[in-house]
Amino acid sequence: MLFRDFLRVAVMLFGGSATALAVVAWAGGSAEDTWAPLYFAVGWWAVAAIGGLWFGRGHGPTDQIGKLLAGARNANAIPEIEPGRVIVNRLWALALLTVVSGGVAFLLPQIPAIAAGYSLGVALTWRNQARAVQAVEERDGVRYYMDRTSPFAAPRLLRTPGLRKIEPDQEAPRASIG
Repeated sequence: MLFRDFLRVAVMLFGGSATALAVVAWAGGSAEDTWAPLYFAVGWWAVAAIGGLWFGRGHGPTDQIGKLLAGARNANAIPEIEPGRVIVNRLWALALLTVVSGGVAFLLPQIPAIAAGYSLGVALTWRNQARAVQAVEERDGVRYYMDRTSPFAAPRLLRTPGLRKIEPDQEAPRASIG
């Protein structure tokens, strides 16, 4: 699976998790007599959204993603494309967080509310990373793929040859056709 596609899917799944957890937190919290935890949850979501927008404002890859790209192994052939396996291996903790937090929503609605803020913050922080990785790929003429790793190991990338994007020089004078 292309690394930039993984990042896009991860952002969508974190956003979906945040939405689902916010809904069950609201439903669980509205069953109680007090609205104070829900007001706290909305405040936490606002803080998480502002933090995610702030930390994700850059157009380049984050330091961690830059280190991951720099440490990619060279490969001459495209690896097997297994998006389902990659998503499950890399985002199993998000699925576990969503299911467990959502499961206790009607007992302790604060837990899915906090988890929703975390998911929202991560989704907004990572929102520009796929474009940043794509820009690096086009600049260097390579493609980055997710490598096979254990679900508990750090992710690794493979670097394969790709096509370099060549843009015309805007400052070069054009020859007149005479």
